[in-house]
Amino acid sequence: MTPVPDPVAPGQESVWDYPRPPRLEPTSRRIRIVHAGAVVADSVRALRLLETSHPPGYYIPPADIDMALLRPGRGSSFCEWKGNAVYWDVIAGGTPLLAVGWSYPTPVAAYAALRDHIAFYAGPFDGCFVDDEQARPQPDGFYGGWITADVAGPFKGIEGSRFW
Repeated sequence: MTPVPDPVAPGQESVWDYPRPPRLEPTSRRIRIVHAGAVVADSVRALRLLETSHPPGYYIPPADIDMALLRPGRGSSFCEWKGNAVYWDVIAGGTPLLAVGWSYPTPVAAYAALRDHIAFYAGPFDGCFVDDEQARPQPDGFYGGWITADVAGPFKGIEGSRFW
């Protein structure tokens, strides 16, 4: 399947204009995660990761995360661009959300700014917000992008996108 970019409306950007390898950039947009009545994270100092066909991923500095709600998770993974990732569990409201965050303790040099920042999947939480808009999770559950109205797809993770 060859992807056909969705039309881009005013105020939107297309994920098909994002680079590969991905670009990492600071964002002053407010990135907020809430779950079970707790504020897991609230930041205007996040880093935004932009990669072809993916909605933005947001990496939050630990100073803007309630680290008392996190514990190291099980497992690890490898990204061809960023290096080895470790996972984080979130415990809010008494129920653990397993492996819902990830970070790169020793990222490759090109992504050194990611060190100690943590990204989170949007799906498991009661709310993940970019400014005041609740983000939708990237399809498939494997990828961690956050979909908002200002991003046009189609997005990696939909049926038939495996080889994009």
